Amino acid sequence: MDVNGAAAARRTRGRVVMLVDNGVKGDSRVQKSARSAAEAGWEVILLGRQTGPGETSWRLGDAEVRLLSVPTDVGDPAYVRRRSPRRPLAYPAGGRYVNYRLDTMKAWRADIVARMARLRTGQAGGPARLLEQARILANRVGLAIVWRWVRFRARETRLLRDGRRDPDAWTNRLPVVFWKALLGNRSWRRLDPALWQWELGFGRVIDELEPDLIHAHDFKMIGVGARAAARARRDGRPVKFVWDAHEYVPGLRPLTARWLAGQVTHEREYAQHADAVVTVSTALAELLRDAHKLPELPTVVMNAPVMTPGEEESGAPVPDLRTLCGIGPETPLLAYSGGINPVRGVDLVVEALTSLPDVHLAMLSLHPTAHNKGAEELRLRAVELGVADRIHLLPYVPHWQVSRVLASADAAVSPLHHLLNHEIALSNKFFEYSHARLPLVVSDVRTMSEVVRSTGQGEVFRAQDLTDFLRAVKLVLAESEKYRAAYDRPGLLAEWSWEAQAEILDRLYARLLPHAPGRELAEAPVNGLRPDPALSASPR
Repeated sequence: MDVNGAAAARRTRGRVVMLVDNGVKGDSRVQKSARSAAEAGWEVILLGRQTGPGETSWRLGDAEVRLLSVPTDVGDPAYVRRRSPRRPLAYPAGGRYVNYRLDTMKAWRADIVARMARLRTGQAGGPARLLEQARILANRVGLAIVWRWVRFRARETRLLRDGRRDPDAWTNRLPVVFWKALLGNRSWRRLDPALWQWELGFGRVIDELEPDLIHAHDFKMIGVGARAAARARRDGRPVKFVWDAHEYVPGLRPLTARWLAGQVTHEREYAQHADAVVTVSTALAELLRDAHKLPELPTVVMNAPVMTPGEEESGAPVPDLRTLCGIGPETPLLAYSGGINPVRGVDLVVEALTSLPDVHLAMLSLHPTAHNKGAEELRLRAVELGVADRIHLLPYVPHWQVSRVLASADAAVSPLHHLLNHEIALSNKFFEYSHARLPLVVSDVRTMSEVVRSTGQGEVFRAQDLTDFLRAVKLVLAESEKYRAAYDRPGLLAEWSWEAQAEILDRLYARLLPHAPGRELAEAPVNGLRPDPALSASPR
């Protein structure tokens, strides 16, 4: 695609290249950021990732989305590929060889079975038959011996892999301490070299696009954005770099000790290179300012829902939640949206249904293309408790429909456990529940419980406390209109809308690029007519 030709199609305030480490369609914050910035007159090109080769592109409102192929060959560090003294008989190469060896054994066994079948049905006799029987017997003995050896090594490989994933094991903590002491914030290059895959996949494309502003979403893209901005400035282009911190990285669940330390040091190396930092809540903004010694408090752009979807979005039919559940308007219905895993606390809600005999639970939680292990485990637990007929696991809907779909429920739940990232943020679901005007039942994680108590829009319970959860649910179901009345407060839902947050983001862009045309100039007709595409171009 001729990007410069596309830019000339309308007058713009400058070219913004956004970066994200996923396929875009499941990331509502990224979609909303790109669409609203493009509507405000910026030329937006959003770069995301696809798993296959080549490149895919489409339009998101006035923004362009391009999914790039990202190499994965740098994904396994050297310590995974070599033999380990902990399990010297484990297969090297991170266990990739295991499946090959096991499949080879299965193929060998299939060959023996086929040869035995031919021998039984064949006409040959005498010495030829005896010779073939001897060969098959030798193969069977050989397979039995090798099969046991391969299975033993496969087990050793699995144990080594599990051991490497234990973040508390001293054998995993020691290399982290060593590399951090030796290299400081540069140690991510040894702890998680897979972060280079984003540079290899995105770097050249960013340079070719020659952006005026780079907006990097989340922690994996901060290095890519910072390095691209540095290259542009070296070449004489005064690019601005915005880092959008979606969560507090030290508070993430560690996949491995090396992985988490790698993400933390990677973020620390590049955070101060951002011209501006954006994040999702005031509490997280304060943490980031203190952790990275930022010169100013990051700009808060909350993850609020869109009040007015685009034309192509608003025309799609909105499913009715109660129809999807197969229940009528008189049945008490709790709603939940979002992922299912132990720290989300949804198992508590399922258990509570045993004491709420008439209540149903609707969950917008199923990814349309991925197997959800958490959902399957939850379903099995519901069967054990005898409440499976009152739990309705439903697929996700587009982000602009979530509040409208949930609106027919009687209340919404957010039973998060106490984790640092849960304490400091207002989640997507909080705002989606609010725009559905639902009474809320939320755990006492700090930020969300403070807001709920201050607005009166719901009840707070002690996280992981079944008795207290039941108390809160019964209160909101008994007096739902009292809690819904909190949403009548003037300006509350307007402030919690993406439209309001988009204005904040637009003002930030304008502050960073003070010489760019204003929105009114980008949108205004020339002599009563729209600008001639042949005469307008993105400012360089």
